[in-house]
Amino acid sequence: MKTNYKIFVPLLVGILLFASCTDMLDKQPYGQFSTAQMDSTSVNGLMASAYAGLEGHFFGNNESFSGPVSNWVFDLRSDDAYKGGGGVTMEAYMTQMELGNVTSDNDICLNKWRNNFYGIARVNQTIRTLNALQPSNLNELIGELRLIRGHFYFDLNRIFQKIPYLDENTDAGKAKAGELSRDQIYDKIYEDFKSGFDNIAATQSQPGRLNKYAAAAYLCKLSIERAKYSEAITWADQVIGSGKYQLYTNFLDMSKLEFENKKEAVFAIQFSTDNNNAHINWGNLLNTTYTDGNFFGNGDDFYIGSQNLVNAFRTDANGLPYLDDFNSVKVESNYAGNLDPRLDFTLERTGLPFRGHVVTAAWSRDFATYGDHSNKKGMIDPSSADMVKGFPWGASGLNFNLIRYSEVLLWKAEALIETGGDANLEAARLLINQVRAKAKRSIDKFYTPLDIDVTKVNYKVEEYPTGWTQVYARKALRMERRIELAMEGHRWFDLVRWGVATDVVNTYYNQEKGLRPWMESANLSTAAIYLPVPKSEVENSGGLYE
Repeated sequence: MKTNYKIFVPLLVGILLFASCTDMLDKQPYGQFSTAQMDSTSVNGLMASAYAGLEGHFFGNNESFSGPVSNWVFDLRSDDAYKGGGGVTMEAYMTQMELGNVTSDNDICLNKWRNNFYGIARVNQTIRTLNALQPSNLNELIGELRLIRGHFYFDLNRIFQKIPYLDENTDAGKAKAGELSRDQIYDKIYEDFKSGFDNIAATQSQPGRLNKYAAAAYLCKLSIERAKYSEAITWADQVIGSGKYQLYTNFLDMSKLEFENKKEAVFAIQFSTDNNNAHINWGNLLNTTYTDGNFFGNGDDFYIGSQNLVNAFRTDANGLPYLDDFNSVKVESNYAGNLDPRLDFTLERTGLPFRGHVVTAAWSRDFATYGDHSNKKGMIDPSSADMVKGFPWGASGLNFNLIRYSEVLLWKAEALIETGGDANLEAARLLINQVRAKAKRSIDKFYTPLDIDVTKVNYKVEEYPTGWTQVYARKALRMERRIELAMEGHRWFDLVRWGVATDVVNTYYNQEKGLRPWMESANLSTAAIYLPVPKSEVENSGGLYE
């Protein structure tokens, strides 16, 4: 059983919830203890409650499914994933996301907004209470809380057209959506992340507590988002130079409980099976593969890798990706060319192993509509004693790595490439090759549980040779991000920050129409990139939101 901060969570976790969505930003929510009722023994509970907000599971399961911390629902807006499930009409609001036509009454709009602002409200209330209590380690605790708050706002600022900004001193009854520009909110987020870096310890005694290098990694991510490349390099070097992180030996390690909070885990959302499975990753439960034989429970089989994504894992005779024409050949069961092994660590394919069990067509809930490419990354070995038995879905205590070390290396590589110069391009090549070397050493048929089969597939992945141009390096970096981080909720946001979302997604739609008839009307406009304020929030805001 995993041990983390949840073990000392008292009743405060429940007490710090809010009465309803309409008053969730109130400075004195109903059902809470007041500051006067707190004392120094409450500090651990307050911190645990703030951390638990990262789970995105507050009042019910549907809120977690449609507003998940992993952001898998936003991959549906990209060229990486299909909705999955029992057909296009099931959870139709997700199909709406998939087709590029998102209205303000969409459940994802509402629940992503609500879950993040619940988390922010918890953090702000905890900051106010700690400021009143004045514990001896106040600055460090506030640093952790501000890092968590910065995470929630970073998420919101990339998703919505306009958001209100509320810190611990804001009157929620006066904060308007859009009062601060997107860039001004990023300035606020920078201040929160910097507070985390300046005040949090380099090493935490409790697994799951954020350290200063998690803050540095998020500062790097923020710098990349804002195209501040010299800053991104500085922050990446803080993480790399700490010596605390390293790439996994094998790609499958990210799906093993024994590697949680180790190696690549820079910023990990903590999940566990404690308290009768109250803290499992509810947001990803719908994504459990269907499985013939019920290995993972009654999977709903949402979040299916697109054919376009599968084709991106092709490699040439030199073991390098097809950067320009990867989608010209369809990878199916009879494909005889070379493949990057990360494909079969990431997505299920009929006839190949999935945690030691051979996938059949019966593993796909709706094979005719979506195919057989369920996401593997969130699933542990179903034979493990840590797999929840008798549960409707394939549940475990597996953490979700919001930031992996491999991504830090790729952020630095991206910053070097965009800065330009032969020395920078060469340094970027070496960083990308570190990530590719991990993929290469993962081709081991004796690694258990079995997820690739070298007797059936020609796996070949090699490192890039010298002699890059900036144009080629940029293509290589972007492809490496796609195949290394596939099905981890990053692709849509990458396309947006690179300024290519409409071009890439509409090209994808045009290519997919022959395969997926429901995409016939799909179209992504520039105006639809950011989501509107949820309809119900506008109606309940008293004119603060439009």
